[in-house]
Amino acid sequence: MTFDVIIIGGGASGLFCAINAGQRERNVLVLESSNKLGKKILMSGGGRCNFTNLNIEPEYYISANPHFCKSALSRYTQWDFIKLVENHGIAFEERKHGQLFCKGSAKEILAMLRDECDKANVKIHTHCEVTSITALEHSIEYQYILNTSLGKMRTNSLVIASGGLSIPKMGASNFSYKIAKQFKIPVLSTYAGLVPFTFSDSFKDVAERLSGVSQEVILSTPNKQFKESILFTHRGLSGPAALQLSSYWNHGESIQINLLPNEDIESLLINAKLHSPKVLLRNFLSQYLAKKLVIVLQELFWPDEDYQLMTDFSNKRLKSIAAKLYAWEVKPSGTEGYRTAEVTMGGIDTDYLSSQTMETKNQPGLYFVGEAVDVTGHLGGYNFQWAWSSGYVAGLIV
Repeated sequence: MTFDVIIIGGGASGLFCAINAGQRERNVLVLESSNKLGKKILMSGGGRCNFTNLNIEPEYYISANPHFCKSALSRYTQWDFIKLVENHGIAFEERKHGQLFCKGSAKEILAMLRDECDKANVKIHTHCEVTSITALEHSIEYQYILNTSLGKMRTNSLVIASGGLSIPKMGASNFSYKIAKQFKIPVLSTYAGLVPFTFSDSFKDVAERLSGVSQEVILSTPNKQFKESILFTHRGLSGPAALQLSSYWNHGESIQINLLPNEDIESLLINAKLHSPKVLLRNFLSQYLAKKLVIVLQELFWPDEDYQLMTDFSNKRLKSIAAKLYAWEVKPSGTEGYRTAEVTMGGIDTDYLSSQTMETKNQPGLYFVGEAVDVTGHLGGYNFQWAWSSGYVAGLIV
């Protein structure tokens, strides 16, 4: 079986690359090892698919080369994808921070991609394992031979869109990295990103007791902070702020929780002493924080003053408590890892790829797109936009 383009991976970047190559009347085949296309599309956004963001900027992407993503993101923008969604009559809504979600189901986005593939005469095979890839260095006509569970295949252009290591139950694997190493393309260290924190010290018990409690905070490492909500779980900390910070966190670092990011906590407590002198501190703070959380904070930060009225606290003591509420320091033991990570950090070294086309510089006809590449976006539709943009620029040239 001979094709102009073979794309390994039937996710967001692979399908979008296939669409754009097919629209150029290339003979395109997509090979997907699992039983279904676009599994991450279907599960994303709680089944509503956070398909892009209104505020796509390079600063919201993490890479050893922060400039690499600029070309693709500028050549296929969020507005281009939004127009495609609108042309297919898919209703969507803006949520906080410019995040765009389907009003209906993520299935509509996958159906749109399938429809575009059909119109571009893209062939798709699921349940297809690629067992080996051979480059024919001296062949003019065909550069790559693939041995697969469906037989031997040949192509001039080979696109690896098989993703990273996150969520192995969805079929994630190290396939893209194996192919990179086969062709002597460096792979930067990978680790789980956009993933909940876990704890093994006393905070684990705190998190278990508070499981299900959500609170808007500023969560920070020494070098990065996010003002978003956290969610206490029986394993540790989740929620948008925790997921975002996990992509920047280094193992062994402590993180700080500012529990009242919209308040000057010290002034708040001292003013409360003046204006609400007969109120218990826990009752006062319950106006701002979940009651379950306040009870735990009391046990941690003022355990011997649980029935002390505000008027009985010295200003010095209130300042001491305020400092702890402003910078509650906790130390994760790790993260939940690839099992629940939304993305894989690191990956194919962008120094070995063309930012214009995603083609490898030392191996003509071989391309890497999407999550496999060392470009990782923030939470909120950024990684899907990278999939669309990187798939698009590759699709224009393969």
